[in-house]
Order: sequence, then structure tokens, then C-alpha cells
Amino acid sequence: MHLGKEIRLHRIFSHPSKKLCSVAVDHFCGYQKGLPEGLVDVPKAIAQLVKGRPDAISMNKGMAKNAWEPYAGVVPLIMSSVIFTPDDNLLQALGRPEEAIRMGADAIAVAIGVRGRNEGAYLKILATAVEEADKWNLPVMAHIYPRDFSGEPRIVHDPENIMWAVRCGIECGADVIKVPFTGDAASYRDIVATCPVPLVAAGGPQAETLYHALEQMTHVMASGARGATIGRNIWGTHHPTKALQAFKAVIHDGKSAHDAAHEAALPHHH
Repeated sequence: MHLGKEIRLHRIFSHPSKKLCSVAVDHFCGYQKGLPEGLVDVPKAIAQLVKGRPDAISMNKGMAKNAWEPYAGVVPLIMSSVIFTPDDNLLQALGRPEEAIRMGADAIAVAIGVRGRNEGAYLKILATAVEEADKWNLPVMAHIYPRDFSGEPRIVHDPENIMWAVRCGIECGADVIKVPFTGDAASYRDIVATCPVPLVAAGGPQAETLYHALEQMTHVMASGARGATIGRNIWGTHHPTKALQAFKAVIHDGKSAHDAAHEAALPHHH
């Protein structure tokens, strides 16, 4: 691996645990009608998150250009670049590796959907991003979501489909692969074992409670995954800074959900 890429990956995985607890504020097209609560005012959300010192924050290039300057160099920036909807109504790359480099980002995130008739088009988007990013020694984080088209198109997380998603990321040359959690540590551990690059979990839809989300994260960490990128289960809570601190305690320090919530001084969580 080239030194430039090594340096950037080490910045993202800088914690002594060598695990990643990053936050995504790139929720834009394709998530729901309108803007998710908690991200209506993204600059405000970013300020709350930076207080909790995540290992990295991922966002689209426009928000980075306009809201990231106060935190430049304080927390690694990952530039998100692709938008899509589970039904493939939207399927576009909005940013390129060269832009991420010019912006000072430490990686580019490429989100793709697999399964379905456009799988080849998505794989091409990822492979092209990898080819371009390699010229700049920029790490590519692939965010890969398998879908089921048997009814209303939806993202699925059964072990067979997640294994496929990971293989797609490997074959396209991604440096880090992010996929949904299968729901249990044993099946996820089998998938992690097949992956020659760091595998991190997607934080997933908003959990019933923050405590449930922390509990789920303890299972992710038991699988041997290299961490997680979390969105709604941090900025969608009433205490984003404290929620982030609790996730860091689970991911970096191996704490239980109960101890992590207690240490972060979260209000009563059951």
C-alpha cells in the first residue's frame, strides 16, 4: 500500500483500539420524504458531534464546503459521493475522488445498492471511484446495501445477502467496507472472517431506544468487526454528544450498553 493511503487510513483508524466510531451526516436524497429530524440544521448537528470527538465524520461535498471549516483538521473528514434510493429511482455519483483530495478529506465514501437490475451499474460506479482514488492514494469506503425487490423495494440484512455485499466491495477494490449488521454476532463473524480489508457496520435505522442501539453495537463488536458508522442513532437522539460518547465506549473500550450509557451520563435509558 502507498504511504499516502496508509497515512489517511491511519488518521481514520487513529484510536489505539484500531477501531472506527464515525458519524454520518450525509443523509440527503433517498432516506425519506423531507429531511430527517436531527439533520434539519446540519451545521448545528456537526457542532454537537465534534464536541464528542468521533473518529471521522462523513458528509456530502456541499455541506463540507460550507460548514466544515471551523473543524478543519480536528476530526478526519470523509466525503460522501453517491446518492441512491432502494428502488433505484435515484442512482448518481455527485462527487469525485479528486474533489475529496482538494477538500482535504481522508477518504471518499461510495454508497451502492446491490441485487436488482442495476447491480452492474452500481459496481461500475464503485470500481471507477476506486480507479480514480488510487491515482491520489485516497482510501475508498464502500457503503453497500443489498436490496429485495420481491415487493416494495427494501434494504435487507440477512447473512447471505450481506456476504454478497461484502464480496462486491472486495472485488471492486474498496479499502474499507461498510455493510448492515445481520443482527447476530455469529453470522457477522463468519462474514468478517472472509474480508481481507476492514469491515465496519452501518448504524442502521433508528432503534426503538438509544439503549437498544448500544446493545446492538455490543453484538457488532463481538463479531470482530472494526467498528461502525452511525447516523440516526446519534444525531436522532436528544443528546447527540452523549450518545456519541456512549457508542465510543462500546466500540473502543468494549463496555456493555449499560456501562456505556452510565459513563456518558445519559438520562435513564430503559
